[in-house]
Amino acid sequence: MSSVTDQAGVYRMYNASQTVIYVGKAKHLKKRLSSYFRKDVGSVKTKALVNQICAIDVTVTHTEGEALILENNYIKKYQPKYNILLRDDKSYPYLLITHHKHPKLGLHRGGKRTKGDYFGPYPTVGAVWESLRLMQKIFPIRQCEDSYYKARSRPCLQYQLGRCLAPCVDKISEKNYQQQVDLAKLFLKGKSSMVIEQLIEKMELSSSQLDFEQAAKYRDQITTLRKVQQQQYVSGIAAEMDVIGLFRLKTQVCIHLLCIRDHKILGSKSYFPVVPNDTSDEEVIQAFIGQHYLGNELGSGSNEGMIPKEIIAPCDFEQLTEIAVLLSKQSEHEVKISTKIRSERRQYLKLAATNAQTALLTRNSHKESMQARFAALNEVFELPNGINRIECFDISHTMGQQTIASNVVFNQEGPLKSDYRRYNVYGITPGDDYAAMAFALNKRYGKIKATDIEALKKLPDIVFIDGGKGQLAKAEEFFAQLSSEQALERIPLLVGVAKGESRKPGLETLILAGSHQLISLPGTSPALHLVQHIRDESHRFAITGHRAKRQKVTKKSVLESIEGIGAKKRQALLTHLGGIQEVNKADVSELQKVPGISIVLAQNIYDALHNK
Repeated sequence: MSSVTDQAGVYRMYNASQTVIYVGKAKHLKKRLSSYFRKDVGSVKTKALVNQICAIDVTVTHTEGEALILENNYIKKYQPKYNILLRDDKSYPYLLITHHKHPKLGLHRGGKRTKGDYFGPYPTVGAVWESLRLMQKIFPIRQCEDSYYKARSRPCLQYQLGRCLAPCVDKISEKNYQQQVDLAKLFLKGKSSMVIEQLIEKMELSSSQLDFEQAAKYRDQITTLRKVQQQQYVSGIAAEMDVIGLFRLKTQVCIHLLCIRDHKILGSKSYFPVVPNDTSDEEVIQAFIGQHYLGNELGSGSNEGMIPKEIIAPCDFEQLTEIAVLLSKQSEHEVKISTKIRSERRQYLKLAATNAQTALLTRNSHKESMQARFAALNEVFELPNGINRIECFDISHTMGQQTIASNVVFNQEGPLKSDYRRYNVYGITPGDDYAAMAFALNKRYGKIKATDIEALKKLPDIVFIDGGKGQLAKAEEFFAQLSSEQALERIPLLVGVAKGESRKPGLETLILAGSHQLISLPGTSPALHLVQHIRDESHRFAITGHRAKRQKVTKKSVLESIEGIGAKKRQALLTHLGGIQEVNKADVSELQKVPGISIVLAQNIYDALHNK
């Protein structure tokens, strides 16, 4: 330790396999690192950590604040075994009203590159979709994609349902449409009362002008708004704050985040951080606030709009003041972290803690149910080491085109979505489901070798094949060849899942590999429910991928298939002539007038568009 600096910084500890097992920060690196190698290191957790340390890396920082930020970034990057891991670093969703001629309202996630007004952030995507559905009822401004909006020649179904004003086909003037957009912006800023006042004025004006139909529309808007106002309003002084509730059950922890903006509850979300043994509540809360709010660097704006003016925490923690200062610098407004609270704020904290408790108990109930289903399935197949991991494959295509294979994974906690995979199937006869299944299996297992310990750990105990004996035979053939080539000690149990004659749930038949024995489970069997869940999830995952691929192909411009037309010329054609419909209508002489288009190319374009 003699060579370690006394400055502030961050340290990373590695085990024998050069995996980062712990990341920490220190005001004095030398003192902190020396404390790990005393005779009495304290907790059992620290002893277990020290026994595995084989190497330490140190990064010096100018200040303790910089060390705090770097520590959280390293934790997110390396996910060390002995740190508290939040495991949820997705960007937060916003509502966006664009700056188009006819502004669009929609969900936005990621960098704020699109010009427009952003509202949020919302804690979950579900909260955004709920807000969008609500906004359709109150302010019928468009929510469709620009490509759909530009292609309209008549109103769509949303107009017929009264959920859109159809600006795409001039069913409303630009002025009146913009008025609705301005009212929507006021509403999203929390100024519902001002919106209602303006709508009342418009209703009275329409009524005095004997335009009773328009007056009735304003009346309905006001009625809906008043109902929403009653449902969403949060009384008191809670204008902008996050409330953190915590519930602990032995080694399990749930943190529930309640988000309040502009006197409205935007939504809430539960987190289940991975917490090492002997970790205090104070350490959990400090780690959560650091990983959840702190960006990559001060002033980076990476978490802009996400950091509220006040954070209510259930307990004090060591670096409360330092983190509050960092959050204030990052958000460019004062951030207060409150732990000693009364009256209204205490009620919100109690509500968040209750939600954390409910979420953790519900999660455990789901786990117990899933484990019971795994146990029931093992009673059917009697695997000597039990069932810990199941995978299922499905194929989706339309008349053999845009074929997608899905691979979903379940463990005893339920769907393991991080291990889900989709495969674009190519090089086979279109519509050949057997070949598609062989392709998918090869993609997933083809590179496994007997010496690859990590890959063998992820080898499932059971592989379900959604299909009959034909698909199952292909899987058997593949694994027989793989086993002989790689000398694998174990291969998964292969089971086909065939639908009943009427294709109704509950009538599925399981086909066992090798003997092709048919197994019919009763409709009330937990084992059958697990198989149905896995099969349905595999089907959903496959068809979602297939639809996305199909939609991408159908959206592909006809111009892209014409030889000699690149991205720049395609853009020039669309810009100069005003869209694909005008390009279709243009004759050769009009096409030739586009910059960069020769008479030969113009003729080729015309022939291609008119199938000549």
